Amino acid sequence: MRLVFSLRSPLGTWALLALSVLCTGTALAQTMYPDKPLRFVVPYPPGGGTDVIARIVQERFGAALGQAIIIDNKGGAGGSVGSELVARAAPDGYTVLFTLSSHTINPAIYPKLSFDTIKDFEAIGTVASLPQILVANPQVPANTVAELVALAKAKPELLAYASVGNGSPGHLAGELFKLRTGTQMTHIPYRGGGPAVVDVISGQVPLLWVSIPAAAQFVKAGKLRALAVSTLKRSAAFPDVPTVQESGVPDFEVDSWYAMFVPARTPQPVIERLNRALNSVLADATIREKLLAQGAEGVGGTPQALARIVAAELPKWAKLAKDANIKAD
Repeated sequence: MRLVFSLRSPLGTWALLALSVLCTGTALAQTMYPDKPLRFVVPYPPGGGTDVIARIVQERFGAALGQAIIIDNKGGAGGSVGSELVARAAPDGYTVLFTLSSHTINPAIYPKLSFDTIKDFEAIGTVASLPQILVANPQVPANTVAELVALAKAKPELLAYASVGNGSPGHLAGELFKLRTGTQMTHIPYRGGGPAVVDVISGQVPLLWVSIPAAAQFVKAGKLRALAVSTLKRSAAFPDVPTVQESGVPDFEVDSWYAMFVPARTPQPVIERLNRALNSVLADATIREKLLAQGAEGVGGTPQALARIVAAELPKWAKLAKDANIKAD
């Protein structure tokens, strides 16, 4: 039996009333968003580059939304542990993934990820972009990339490099460096930049590829020696540190970024609200100066622009992982 009713009938009137209440409630909920603190899930431990950048924007972002921002560090598996947490979170705008470009690298080296990098997330916007930096313990007898390459070829068993984990931009930079220079170095993955920096300073590992924020203060203090940056142009934070390519290594570029994502199916008005907040934060000269002090340049822009970056980088890193035989250890 099929139920048919007229909008002029009592049943039709009640249907319209129910629909009106539902729409009003939805609009009211979106207008009120956010009405409680937000959680930034940083998929790396405290002290690393991602954590540093997140904390720079944390307070100003909260002010833009009128709510507190709580940073929740969930390190592990090159950022995949925290990313999975966000992918499975309620799509209500209160759980935000604050990550780096390993987000597009991990699918190339972790073939059994429990989430889909494109389907399970909605882009909010790019926060900042910066190079990876190659640093060494001051006791390493190499002051330049050329000297490091010579040392690696003469005594390959002595050298190893740390990164913030498998699939991190530092991991790719290290493997690309080996590929382009014909050298051999052992990769030592850590659960974040903080622990990796500590071990390189103490001499447990001689070299480290890491984002500039995690190493900047230690380079300036002389506890780490900067050899090169991974981008095609020098970092404004360390203008005296050459790029890998200008140091004599051809076809070398690894650019890393920090960005924000929310779970798929998050309402569009919530995404737009978060994006507006992000762009307002990055328009603040003080925030941009703090980012630059860490070697990062504020980016901003639309969710669509970030989504295009993700779509373009997935096949790029998949090819590099295959060419350099990069796999999760």
